[in-house]
Amino acid sequence: MRSLIERLHREHTLAPDEFRILLSQCNDKDLSYINALAREVSHASFGNRIFIRGLIEVGNRCKNDCYYCGIRRSNHLIERYHLDEETILACCRHGYELGFRTFVLQGGEMNDDEMIIRTVSSIRKEFPDVAITLSLGEKETSVYERFFQAGANRYLLRHETHNELHYRKLHPETMSLSNRLRCLADLKRIGFQTGTGIMVGSPYQTIDNLIEDILYIENLQPEMIGIGPFLPHHDTPFAMMPSGSLNQTLLLLSIFRLMHPHALIPSTTALATLSPEGREKGILAGANVVMPNLSPVIQRSKYSLYDNKASLGAEAAEGLLLLEQRLKVIGYVIDKGRGDYNAY
Repeated sequence: MRSLIERLHREHTLAPDEFRILLSQCNDKDLSYINALAREVSHASFGNRIFIRGLIEVGNRCKNDCYYCGIRRSNHLIERYHLDEETILACCRHGYELGFRTFVLQGGEMNDDEMIIRTVSSIRKEFPDVAITLSLGEKETSVYERFFQAGANRYLLRHETHNELHYRKLHPETMSLSNRLRCLADLKRIGFQTGTGIMVGSPYQTIDNLIEDILYIENLQPEMIGIGPFLPHHDTPFAMMPSGSLNQTLLLLSIFRLMHPHALIPSTTALATLSPEGREKGILAGANVVMPNLSPVIQRSKYSLYDNKASLGAEAAEGLLLLEQRLKVIGYVIDKGRGDYNAY
């Protein structure tokens, strides 16, 4: 197993059958080894610096009905909200004062493109030195182009799974994997720093599915890779499904770091929700980004993609000092720069 891990470190890829061995036979010692190598690679690219992004959850209305998501259209038990332009700008002003130089506007898929374009333009005008990241789902090519022209730099859109049969088990018939992949190709072509990724341990996921995901991401060469465990939400069809594995998530995080030495890889809120030390473990497995929550405190519990989502303490922008202290314990410091992708 060590020879496989070392070859992945050296060559940044493996054959599909070798990935299968790594994903199915990795024990605790192997995991510690690959985490350590991934940490070295991350350190070589970024030093001991962790980039911070200010997350603003702009709304929980969504036209989609994904079976795993707490803000799915069919969930009539949650209170819907949508932040207006001025509230989003106020969040950015607060974040800018705290030192954030990247803002991430994330929300359900809504028909509010004109408002988003106005808001992005306003953020770009008021804060010309920041990076603006959007995570607002699938859009027409022309809408992505207008987002980019308005001043957005980055776009996050997890593909979730590259296998058609698995995709069908996670989404209703009104959604298609081909459209999701079209969106990602558009984003790259337009010039966005593009992020994609997967839920680890999502219902019905197989090792072969994960290998397909690894190979798709290798081919896409995204600037950002989001890897987090599946976590169930009580008001979805997958309410009784088990959470994804912490160790499998950390293994995949390290695999992606060894394959993509310069990628921006967050240690996700889902990891921090799954384990009290999840964020730190993600960083020690090769992650180099955290995304504290800048959303209005009164709205945070409503953006409930999964149960028990961490949104306070070190997961919150107002907990930046606590985050700084927790990172210091494991030998890392916050970098308040934009943290753009740079393949050096």
